[in-house]
Amino acid sequence: MHPETREEGAQSLAGLCDSTLSRCGSVLNVNGDVEMDASIMSGKDLSSGAVSAVRCIANPIKLARLVMEKTPHCFLTDRGAAEFAAAMGVREVPREQLVTERNRKRLEKEKHCKGTPKPDPQKHLGTVGAVALDSKGDVAYATSTGGIVNKMVGRVGDSPCIGSGGYADNAIGAVSTTGHGESILKVNLARLTLFHVEQGKTLEEAAEVSLGYMKSKLKGLGGVILVNKAGDWAVKWTSESMPWAAAQAGKLHCGIDLNTTSITDLDLL
Repeated sequence: MHPETREEGAQSLAGLCDSTLSRCGSVLNVNGDVEMDASIMSGKDLSSGAVSAVRCIANPIKLARLVMEKTPHCFLTDRGAAEFAAAMGVREVPREQLVTERNRKRLEKEKHCKGTPKPDPQKHLGTVGAVALDSKGDVAYATSTGGIVNKMVGRVGDSPCIGSGGYADNAIGAVSTTGHGESILKVNLARLTLFHVEQGKTLEEAAEVSLGYMKSKLKGLGGVILVNKAGDWAVKWTSESMPWAAAQAGKLHCGIDLNTTSITDLDLL
């Protein structure tokens, strides 16, 4: 998860978010296939794009951005998303390139251990998210995921759902979420968090209250990253750990576990 403040224009701000998420590979569904979801949103005019259950696309966040910029719609799924990708010249990737041996083993382990209680069932979820602020005060978010290991074919979680997987509004801020998708969907976690910001809470307070509500109401664990137009940012999670990084004023802040944060000069990297 990556909150950033950058000196970028409106178009390149969306590009910053989607380039942060442009990596390959994903967890596998019950049939051993990769189905991915993604969404992106600009806080300047609430323009947004999302795709779900897409296959053989290396970077679904790029396809979501094309939905935002090249169609009058917000959300395309499955076959429609595939047809749109082909029309836009998005190259299909052979299934084998997206399926790693590591994820095959994770799927087999999940099937073998199904029904066995896990100390932190959301520890190995693979959502990637980013929020960003540019010099004009525009904010944006992007969220992408392959979902959960051994999911049913066609299962869609929170990541492509605007308001759950993320939200951006220049008047409030931008947020991207991760965690148990069904729980996040039920509480509309991204918009809920920004609602608390609207009500006067700090970013950290809003994140803590929203995550606490989801945990107490549904026993759902998760995490959020936020940034506002003033350049303030926050990172919060209730799961065991959450890798994150934030870039601001020439410094890189990053961490994985609670109460462990490192700060490095970007010039030294």
